[in-house]
Amino acid sequence: MQENNVMDWYTNVLRQYTVFTGRAGRQEFWMFALINFGIVIALNIVTNLLGLGILSFLYSLAVLLPSLAVTIRRLHDTDRIGWWALVALIPLVGWIILLVLMALPGTPGPNRYGPPPMSTPVAP
Repeated sequence: MQENNVMDWYTNVLRQYTVFTGRAGRQEFWMFALINFGIVIALNIVTNLLGLGILSFLYSLAVLLPSLAVTIRRLHDTDRIGWWALVALIPLVGWIILLVLMALPGTPGPNRYGPPPMSTPVAP
């Protein structure tokens, strides 16, 4: 059995930055979100210490498409169309609704978006 590194979850999402079809499981989405959050916190600390605000901007720009892709695939896992991601634009409550949708379990077995996602990332 192959041992998977936590960073495999992050790099797997980055490799699939243009894949808006298929499904992403809860673990794939949340591991990417956790690692992404850690990187953002570290970059914000560096930005505040060194005054290099461009680093945070460039990183945010770099992960925009992979973040959107994994969010849409996660919505597909709950048998929802990717346009549900726009619910986050509703003032005050939109991000809470999207957070709840991301936390819901995926549909068991195949759905209209394909077979269930793998439980472990594909190592390079």
